[in-house]
Amino acid sequence: MTTSSSRADSGFAYSRSFFENLVDSALAHARKLGATDAGAEASEGCGLSVSVRKGELENVERNRDKSLGVTVYVGHRRGNASTSDFSEAAVAQTVQAAYDIARFTAEDPVSGLPDEADIAKEQPDLDLFHPWDVTSEQAATMALECEAAALSTDKRITNSEGAGVSAQQSHFFSAHTRGFRGGYASSRHSISVAPIAGKGDEMQRDAWYSSMRSAEELASPQAVGRYAAERALSRLKSRKIKTTECPVLFESPLAAGLLGGLVQATSGGALYRKSTFLLDSLGKPVLPKHIDVVEDPHVLRGKGSSPFDDEGVVTRKRKVVDGGRLEGYFLSTYSARKLGMKTTGNAGGSHNLTLTSRLTKKGDDLDAMLAKLGTGLLVIELMGQGVNYVTGDYSRGASGFWVEKGRIAFPVQEITIAGNLKDMLMGIEAVGADAYNYGAKTTGSLLINRMKVAGS
Repeated sequence: MTTSSSRADSGFAYSRSFFENLVDSALAHARKLGATDAGAEASEGCGLSVSVRKGELENVERNRDKSLGVTVYVGHRRGNASTSDFSEAAVAQTVQAAYDIARFTAEDPVSGLPDEADIAKEQPDLDLFHPWDVTSEQAATMALECEAAALSTDKRITNSEGAGVSAQQSHFFSAHTRGFRGGYASSRHSISVAPIAGKGDEMQRDAWYSSMRSAEELASPQAVGRYAAERALSRLKSRKIKTTECPVLFESPLAAGLLGGLVQATSGGALYRKSTFLLDSLGKPVLPKHIDVVEDPHVLRGKGSSPFDDEGVVTRKRKVVDGGRLEGYFLSTYSARKLGMKTTGNAGGSHNLTLTSRLTKKGDDLDAMLAKLGTGLLVIELMGQGVNYVTGDYSRGASGFWVEKGRIAFPVQEITIAGNLKDMLMGIEAVGADAYNYGAKTTGSLLINRMKVAGS
C-alpha cells in the first residue's frame, strides 16, 4: 500500500503516527464504555492567505486548526462529538460525550458503519499533496503582480476589489471498528483578482482565479489579472433586454453548476426524503442521448480525488449517465440502506465528474458554440440560489451577452433566467470543447434549447 502519509509531516505540527495513536486510543475508550461500534478521525490543516488592494497589502492571515471527531454506536443508536484538544483527558471526555448522546438518541434501524465488504483495502497515492513553501512576502508580491496586471490592461480599469494568494494543506487519519484504517495529506493553492471597469453608474466588475493542488500548475499572476480585466471590460455599457424566450448558452464555469444540480437531485438524502424532481429516475433518461457523465475518483492531482469516501468505503470509476440514461445515484451507506440499495462510495459528495457530448468536435470552442446558439443569451454570471429541487423550478438573476446570428451584439445585465431543471437538462443541445474544471466538476459550455428571459 502506498499513501501520501510518508510526506504528510511537511509543515504540520502532528505526524501521521501521532494521529494513528490518537484515533486508536479513542476507539479503545469507546469499546471500554460498551460501544458496539465506533469511528474516529484526527485532522490538521494549516495555511497562508494574503490579500492586497490598490497596490497596498491588506491582510496576511496564517491559519492552523486541528480536530478529533468521534462517532459512537450503541446498537442502532448513534452519537457524535468532537474536540480540538488532543490531551488524554479531553479525548476521554469527547468519547464519553459521543457515547452519552448515543444512549439517549432514538434508535434508527439503518444507522451504522459500512459493511466490511465495502471498505477500501487498497489506498493508492493520488499525488494530492504538494506543499507550497511560499513566504508572506512572496505571496504578497504575486498578488500585487496579479492586480497590477489587471489595472494596466486598459485605462478603463479604474478600481479593484483586490487580489489574493492562498496556500493551504491538510492531513488526516481515520479508522473505525469495521476494519477501516486510512488517511492522506492534500493541498490546495490559489490566486485570484476582482478588477472594476468604468466610472460612476457605468461601473462593472468581474473576477478570475486559478486553483490547483500544486502551485507549479497555477496560471501566472499576470495571466489571471489580464483575463479578469478583459472580462470586466467586456461588460461595459451593459443594458437590459425585453422579456423573451430564447436559447441560452451557459459559459463553462457556470455549466458546472448545472451538473451540480443533477448530483443534488440524484443524491441519497434527497431521494429517501422524496424531495427531488428526479425521484425513481434510475435507468431512465435524465439527459439527451448524446450525453455521458463519468465519475473518476482516482484522477492524479484531481480536486475531487480520493481512494475512499468519508466512511472509508472504496471509490471506483463509473458511468453515472450513459447515453442520457441515469446509471447510478450518489449514495452513502446510510442513504443506500434507507433506499434498500448499495453504497456508491459517495459519503461526502461526488468525485471528479466529467460531462461530455458524443456530438462535440475538437473545434467546438466558444465561437463555435455562439454560432450554434444563433440568436439568444450567453450567460457569464448568475446570482441568487433560486433552484427548487423538489419541483425542479429554476429562476436566477443573470448577466452576460445578447448574441445575434452567432456574434456577440452587446452585454446585458439585470435580467432573470427561468425554466425547470428537468427540462433544462433534457434540453442540452450541445456541449463545447472548451472544457473547464470547476472544483470537482468538468464540462464545456452548455447550450440549452429554450429558457424564459425576464428583462424590462
